[in-house]
Amino acid sequence: MPPHPHNPLISTDATVRSGRPYLTGTRISVADVLDWLNSGLTEADLLRDFPVLTPAMIRACLHHSADRGHWSY
Repeated sequence: MPPHPHNPLISTDATVRSGRPYLTGTRISVADVLDWLNSGLTEADLLRDFPVLTPAMIRACLHHSADRGHWSY
């Protein structure tokens, strides 16, 4: 599925994660990353636990959330 127009690291597809935004090339949703960070995991924890993630992907999730200004999923 094509990446999000504002960030190629984020995609949406109705058949993946119920249409929620997710990190391109993975099945990890933006909401998952934000929830993990909110629960107290650090960026280093996420990078260790999910080798597919990159620092740029984590920043993309934060920027996506900030750009939306609210939870829509």
